[in-house]
Amino acid sequence: MTQLSVKVVSKVVEAIDIVSLELASADGKPLPSFSAGAHIDVNLPGGITRQYSLLNDAAEQHRYVIGVLKDPESRGGSVAIHDKVNVGDVLQISTPRNHFELVPAQRSLLLAGGIGVTPILCMARRLSQTSANFEMHYCTRSPERTAFQKDIQASSFADRVHFHYDNGDDAQKLNLKALVAGPSDSTHLYVCGPTGFIDFVVNTAKEAGWSSSHIHFEYFGAAEIDTSGDQSFQVKIASTGAMLDVPADKSITQVLEENGVFVPVSCEEGVCGTCLTRVLEGVPEHRDMYLTEDEQAANDQMLPCCSRAKTPVLVLDL
Repeated sequence: MTQLSVKVVSKVVEAIDIVSLELASADGKPLPSFSAGAHIDVNLPGGITRQYSLLNDAAEQHRYVIGVLKDPESRGGSVAIHDKVNVGDVLQISTPRNHFELVPAQRSLLLAGGIGVTPILCMARRLSQTSANFEMHYCTRSPERTAFQKDIQASSFADRVHFHYDNGDDAQKLNLKALVAGPSDSTHLYVCGPTGFIDFVVNTAKEAGWSSSHIHFEYFGAAEIDTSGDQSFQVKIASTGAMLDVPADKSITQVLEENGVFVPVSCEEGVCGTCLTRVLEGVPEHRDMYLTEDEQAANDQMLPCCSRAKTPVLVLDL
């Protein structure tokens, strides 16, 4: 994967426990273009790599802007950015990738929960620039924890954005059932935020009759999975015929690495899609947040960083 060197040109406190980083090319050249919904991998102190959505105008090539919530329950990425990354530092990042793209539609409904506002805000900017019909709802715990609120209120699309606070009066809280009532083939829904928020929105929309093809989402982290019943299985490498044992307490990617089989890995939670691998034989036990339900049902690809096997052997296209 192509790596870029970028310099941190600004670090701004946007809300309680949320900072933004503005990144510019270290050599002064334009950065690769990106589209609304895209993210980058950021290599952080301590050998940590994490994914962050780009929130600035997708037409800009002089900078990338990310927003980061300091989460004490995280595996170190957000804490590293808040406590160890400073203006002037040079970081290595990937080129932008997009698994959360806007689909051409007569109308778009955007829903953001907390730090999930970052890709949603980028989408709002793009839709506004193209004079598209859209509406955005931004849910947070309180105004003090609402990042980029001033930027949104000063934007050309401020009248299309509705803020909802957990600690506010009931009248301003999100009435999701009313919002998604009467689905239309001409409207697409986009949601990003904590796992519980995404699941609530997706399930409510489906109950209201929305088609899965019109609901788009991106998780920031994996759901908790009970691994107490995990069993060992084998992975066969198609190119060499090598049979590798995957014990109950190790992931497929860990075993592949130990045996010199290279698969690119980033999030290690089944969220980013970096390690996506074709399955030639066998049935995976999908535990990722990346593949759609239909893609998982096809059983011809998997995320080996987190998923396991339902059959004794998986044959991987490696």
